[in-house]
Amino acid sequence: MTSSAVEIQASTLAGYADASKLRQANDQDWVLDQAPVEPRVHADLGSGIGQLLEATLERFPSLQRAVGLEQSEHRLREAADRLRRFGDRVRLRQADLRSPEPMDLSPDLVTMTSVLHWLYPVEERLFAWLGQHMALDGTFLLTTYHPSRDEHGLGGEDELVREALVALGTDRTLVPRRFADHDVVPIATRTRDAKGLHRLLERHLRVVTTAERDAVVQVGSAAEYEHFHAATFGDYYSRMVEPGLRADFFRAVGEAAWRRQQERGHVSHMPIRLWKTTTRG
Repeated sequence: MTSSAVEIQASTLAGYADASKLRQANDQDWVLDQAPVEPRVHADLGSGIGQLLEATLERFPSLQRAVGLEQSEHRLREAADRLRRFGDRVRLRQADLRSPEPMDLSPDLVTMTSVLHWLYPVEERLFAWLGQHMALDGTFLLTTYHPSRDEHGLGGEDELVREALVALGTDRTLVPRRFADHDVVPIATRTRDAKGLHRLLERHLRVVTTAERDAVVQVGSAAEYEHFHAATFGDYYSRMVEPGLRADFFRAVGEAAWRRQQERGHVSHMPIRLWKTTTRG
């Protein structure tokens, strides 16, 4: 049995340049407006295909080095192509941010946008690492999404996945058990509440300011959201269904999103928080 195009997309996280337009790309200017006036070294954690690094290099002529840490080999290759024109000002490295390794640079600007939930429940390791590696005048800019969640810890994307699983034959009341049986922690659970996250940050960094705005996702078709889900979440959720049903699963997620778009005028609507922190020294 051959894999469908969307299954291949999920396994390689391909197509993120288009998918990010629905959510993450909208955060770039909002984040960089809080950067130091003339940053020298920028490290982007979970740098993906290099979009934020590219924006920083274009915006700040003072930038001497831009470093991207990313786990996905596919995204690193796409980032290398995107950033090739900047020459040796760019350094890309494969890294697992759950166990960050020593870095030979001391960045004065560090960013992490819509990534932190993937580090749950060991986010504090990264905060401690930042406290050790950032320049003394360094700034860490972090964005986190905070969907509401139900008594099972499901919310945001989890709700669309629940609709897809029900469409494929799972009893709605058994969906939380299906998550647990396949060791899939709901994204809404992975995203800690703001108070808890503030406490974790303050153990190693100093929270200077926070800002919040609404993040609204809208789509023009079920297929558009199907590919957004595959490019953004990969096969994280689809492992809950049998291999032969995975193409149907992605299609069902897209259809669930399109129903919401038609009923509500949007697929999702949740707060996103921007944290500006510095070293404690």
